[in-house]
Amino acid sequence: MRAEEVRRATQAAMSSAARLGLAADAATVLHNSNALTLRLLPCDVLARVAAAAHQCAQLEVEVARRLAAVGSPVAALESPEVFVRGDHVVTLWAYYEPVTTGPIPTAEYVGALERLHAGMRKVDLPVPHFTDRVSEAQRLVADQVRTPALAAADRVFLAGTLARLRQAVSRSDRPEQLLHGEPHPGNLLSTRTGPLFIDFETCCRGPIEFDLAHAPDEVGDHYPGVDHRLLRNCRILMRAMITAWRWDRDDQFPDGRRFGNEWLSELRKATA
Repeated sequence: MRAEEVRRATQAAMSSAARLGLAADAATVLHNSNALTLRLLPCDVLARVAAAAHQCAQLEVEVARRLAAVGSPVAALESPEVFVRGDHVVTLWAYYEPVTTGPIPTAEYVGALERLHAGMRKVDLPVPHFTDRVSEAQRLVADQVRTPALAAADRVFLAGTLARLRQAVSRSDRPEQLLHGEPHPGNLLSTRTGPLFIDFETCCRGPIEFDLAHAPDEVGDHYPGVDHRLLRNCRILMRAMITAWRWDRDDQFPDGRRFGNEWLSELRKATA
């Protein structure tokens, strides 16, 4: 979010906390991209703020609530209410003080993801299929108005890669289930009670390899029962999807265009 939007989003978060009787006199930005994550003080609550037109806050809250009920390793909600403030949507969560700034050990990461997937098999919610998310990337690549800086040759390459890998993953006979959608290290907190997952707005259905593609390579390498050929295809598909999003003219991912170029290069090497 840009500076003026950050100001308005922060005000939306603070007024939402106040509605619950929480003292929120100050806010610290923890993460800022297409959505804003804030630490509200002195109540010490975490607020997630997204544009009302591009959010799945109600789904995210319901997924987190249902997973917590079955004992999954997820961050706790401060409130199950979704607050709408003008053109922003706010959700409030427990804040966890990080116990380490280093990477979460592979064994702990694998264990947390196994427990998350086990809990997700107990939860029945209507969520998009992973191919719906691929379709979003495909539409973006095909839309020259939304991706004006994407060179013609790169557009053809990216469209072909998305189509080819979507088909390869879809043809797998692996069982499908509810998935986190993006269980990368940025969505796994290191807390005193162990690793906890956050950010469930990308939940979808698909094979677990689609989730593992977003985790560090060593996590996928040690996760039990993985189809490693499918995992490789999912990794390439995931890279193609996030590369497409970096070329969206409205993308606010920090230094996104540089990553878009780097990931195009990596994709070409992976598919050579």
